[in-house]
Amino acid sequence: MGGSSLNKPELIIDGKRRDGRSFRDLRPIKIEASVLKNAEGSAYIEWGRNKILAAVYGPREATPKHMANPNKAIIKCRYQMAPFSSLEGHSRTGPNRRATEISKVIKEVFENVVMVNEFPGSEIDVFIEVLQGDGGTRAAGLTAASVAMANAGIRMKDLVYAVSAGRIGDHVAIDFDMIEDNYSDADMPVAVAPRNNDVLLLQMDGGFTKEQFAEAKELILEAGKTISEIQKDALKRVYDVKGASE
Repeated sequence: MGGSSLNKPELIIDGKRRDGRSFRDLRPIKIEASVLKNAEGSAYIEWGRNKILAAVYGPREATPKHMANPNKAIIKCRYQMAPFSSLEGHSRTGPNRRATEISKVIKEVFENVVMVNEFPGSEIDVFIEVLQGDGGTRAAGLTAASVAMANAGIRMKDLVYAVSAGRIGDHVAIDFDMIEDNYSDADMPVAVAPRNNDVLLLQMDGGFTKEQFAEAKELILEAGKTISEIQKDALKRVYDVKGASE
């Protein structure tokens, strides 16, 4: 967000966004579950131009052993962008500050929804690999990881989704691509447990008025209905195929 104003592109053209979407439109989303043979659970998501793999391993014995919690599972998360995923600097090989921060907040989301008390002394590992990035990768990665967690058969309180809302001038919009993210006036990724609309993650870059924040929240919850259905459909397709083959 907040790119140089010297070469700032037009983000709104004839009342619509650069890609022709309205302010309320999501980019196209496609999710496939159970795509990796050697993971307990996995998912692949295409969200706009984003292409992301998520894999879940465990519950399994926690390592190192001194990190184990005898009362509940510990959750580990690694989010990273493949070196070829983006032209931006954060796609460099190896861990960086942004990837570490995103790994931490996604870990905290799952600590709040996974039934960790059912797996004492164990660990659950979540891996999110961005193969191609075009804005909103933390939201897309978290959405895919939630499907992977359910695909692994790990009990959760809810199937979490994530999406961002932001502001371009006086306009509040949903689901920014990379150009919008770089040059907008505000961006706010949010993760929600849809059963009660509990907010599990909220980060903000830039600012909103009270009215704009309320509008952003309304857009997120409305978009969440669509995202949740896509998540559920991905899981249903896996079990429909299994049922047909038995």
